[in-house]
Amino acid sequence: MDKSEDTDAKPNGKTRDDPPAEIGIPASVYRLNEPAGNGDNLVHAPPRLNTHDADITGEGGGEAAEELQVEILDVDTQQPAIEVSKSLSIRLYTSHFLSTWNSRLFEAAVVYFLASVFPDTLLPVSLYAVIRNVAAIALTTPVGTWIDSANRLTILRTSILGQRVSVAASCALFWAMLQAPGLSPGAIHGLFSATVVLACVEKLSAGINLVSVERDWIVVITEGNEAARRTMNARMRRIDLFCKLVGPLAIALIAAASVPVAVYTTLGMNLASVFIEYTCIEKVFKMVPTLRRQPQRLRRSQESIAGPGQDPSRGSTGIERIRHLVSHALMIPSLRIYFSQPAVIPSFALSLLYFTVLSFSGQMLTYLLASNITLWQIGIIRAGSTIFELSATWIAPRLMKHIGVIRTGLWSITWQMTWLAGGISWLFYYYGHGYPSTALLPAVGLAVSVAFSRVGLWGFDLSAQNIVQDEIYSDRRGIFSTVEASFQNFFDLLAWVTTIIWSDPASFHWPVVISIAATYAAGGLYTYFLRQRRGHLVHPPQCLYPKIDN
Repeated sequence: MDKSEDTDAKPNGKTRDDPPAEIGIPASVYRLNEPAGNGDNLVHAPPRLNTHDADITGEGGGEAAEELQVEILDVDTQQPAIEVSKSLSIRLYTSHFLSTWNSRLFEAAVVYFLASVFPDTLLPVSLYAVIRNVAAIALTTPVGTWIDSANRLTILRTSILGQRVSVAASCALFWAMLQAPGLSPGAIHGLFSATVVLACVEKLSAGINLVSVERDWIVVITEGNEAARRTMNARMRRIDLFCKLVGPLAIALIAAASVPVAVYTTLGMNLASVFIEYTCIEKVFKMVPTLRRQPQRLRRSQESIAGPGQDPSRGSTGIERIRHLVSHALMIPSLRIYFSQPAVIPSFALSLLYFTVLSFSGQMLTYLLASNITLWQIGIIRAGSTIFELSATWIAPRLMKHIGVIRTGLWSITWQMTWLAGGISWLFYYYGHGYPSTALLPAVGLAVSVAFSRVGLWGFDLSAQNIVQDEIYSDRRGIFSTVEASFQNFFDLLAWVTTIIWSDPASFHWPVVISIAATYAAGGLYTYFLRQRRGHLVHPPQCLYPKIDN
């Protein structure tokens, strides 16, 4: 057992065992929530019983009682587990799968649609992607505040409709551009501008759905049952990875046969899934009474952004109103909340990992093709990488069970750094001996090392997600997660900037160096976090301990 103390201070000066004063939970009940995992000092976010979130006796409570069995025990007894029914899980997974599948399918399909409309330039595709990410970053504060304060079912219903309506309208506009060759350049550019606006709506809606389900709903559904939470996190990640691989592959095969048919397919899948997704998430909401929020949460979340005692909607002078608007435009209140949370270091370290070209996406695929690796060989490598990535969703939960969440994160990112170090060493070994970066042997060695490193990447992702879920207050999850997503989008943009600067595949080794530097920076941050929490990094061998005579 580690000797590090469970006295990590919260930003407000309280320890993790102090329940918020306004909810009146006895300390003996609140302290039932103890950290799990061989000495990992997780700062659990109160309140674990969600007494100010839920109306247990409200409508749907009888049905929910059949799904969740909750019992409050004395502090000296074992913490009760909340059993999550199979029917609830299936409905939640189905909704998440449909949302993720349609989002990945549309994201990949747009590339083929735009390439067909604008075959001689990459500018429209680049503008489309950049503006989507910028919109997601710019609207972080209002989106996060809304997630933290509004009715949870309303949030997901709106996100579902936002995704489906924007995709359907986009497909109609792309069909018009593809099937009406007589359109003037001005009309084409006008329709393209409309698709960019719709893309921003789709991006925001998909992000809201993802943050709400993975960072909020799962936490509430699995309160008191850490094992169930890890299982649900792992299964959600498998769904994400499956959709990430199969969705683009499916639409690529269809677009290769006919781009208009790909437009019809994308539209049809979106329209066919909306009712199922809408119904499944509504059923989950009715099954779990603790997902209901009381109206007072809206005022408290607004005050958490504007400041205690301040009216977030008014300023006494015009200058104060301007300052308020500028402050929110620069995300200052949201950033202040984000960096004050105890889980900020694992979250920021995870965001840093998005500053990479070492994934089997556009940049690295272009490099591999320039290295004379054929498409089917790339397909084999990518399929192998996906198998490794999926394996992390089984390996990481088992590691968490045996060594704890925090140490699993360290092991995972160490695995990733080790394989990437091997890959860049292999690349520069041949580069130093006169081989170009696009030679076959350096490219194959780098691709193999990246494939193996993905096990560590997704293991670390699951560990960081567990820490964030466990340590962020319920009325801060939306703000925190949307700021994290903004940092991820920002670092992803920086990765694209590196390949704009070094656009020649023969110079790909420089973006690789920057990517690995970002990975090691993330590893260093997480090591610092672990050292703070545990007081040490590794357990010394037993032989080094002094012998104590009896």
